[in-house]
Amino acid sequence: MIELVEYLVSSLVPEGDYTVEQRDGDRASDIVISISKKDIGKIIGKQGKIARAIRTLVKAANKSGVKYNVVIEEKNEI
Repeated sequence: MIELVEYLVSSLVPEGDYTVEQRDGDRASDIVISISKKDIGKIIGKQGKIARAIRTLVKAANKSGVKYNVVIEEKNEI
C-alpha cells in the first residue's frame, strides 16, 4: 500500500522534498506523508479534494483487511 501512496505523491510533487512511511498500530496502520511547507498544498488540494482522493484510492486498493489511515504532516525543517 505504501508503494501506491509513494507513486501518487511522486506524481503530484516530482521534485519536492517528502517522505512516505508506514507506522503500525494496534487496530490500524498509518501511512504518513511528511512534506515540505511549500509543497503541502499540492498534496491537500483545494478544499482537500486531492487528499480525499488519495484516501479513497487507498481504501479501494486495500485487499488485506488491514485498515489504513493516510496522514499528511508538515516536514520539520531544521
